Amino acid sequence: MIEILERYGLILLIGQYPLGPIGGLTMTLILAASTLILTLPLAILIGIARTSPLHWLSNLAAIYVNTIRGLPLLLVIFWAYFAVPLLAGKGISPFTTMLCALVAYETAYLGEVVRAGITALPKGQTEASKALGLSYWAMMQKVILPQALFNMIPSILNQFVVVVKNTSLAYIIGVDELTNAAYQINGQLLTKPFEVYALLAITYFCVCALLTAGVDRITKSLRTVGSRHSVV
Repeated sequence: MIEILERYGLILLIGQYPLGPIGGLTMTLILAASTLILTLPLAILIGIARTSPLHWLSNLAAIYVNTIRGLPLLLVIFWAYFAVPLLAGKGISPFTTMLCALVAYETAYLGEVVRAGITALPKGQTEASKALGLSYWAMMQKVILPQALFNMIPSILNQFVVVVKNTSLAYIIGVDELTNAAYQINGQLLTKPFEVYALLAITYFCVCALLTAGVDRITKSLRTVGSRHSVV
């Protein structure tokens, strides 16, 4: 395993870069970060729609969330693989296809996180906003969302860890991320599949463990800040 790491470690880390495109773990993190950045504003809209007093809007959002959450990610990837180029009217890179699939999938899950964050706030916040004469959208923008999003930071960051693991399915459509890099290395060696995929598992475990530790540290800091504000 050490020999494989010495020989192919850079491929697992950055792919063929600088002689070729970026890949490996770097591509995995880029794909995961891009997914979270694009998903967050869409998830906020879904969360607001789910708690909207407009029943048709909340029902539409519920249909989307329940449909996507009832499907395996692999099926969403296949749909994106065929549907995105058709809708765009031209060929789409595997990276963009996977990004679209992940954003569509994670928006449903993160949207439920936003909905839970909004509904978890004390009803007094809503009642006080209405007493001040704020409209629904003004209440959301100035009172509800700032508090809800602050409380949701740990959940949002935890979802990033989940996205990192979900990117492993990108190898199916040819995205040169970490799992695909290991697959290519195994294709060259042929005789050491256990060592290659054990190294892949260790890499995912270490990355996710480090990210989880970071999330825990941020969560503790936020609790400290929250307790100070509550005392004040």
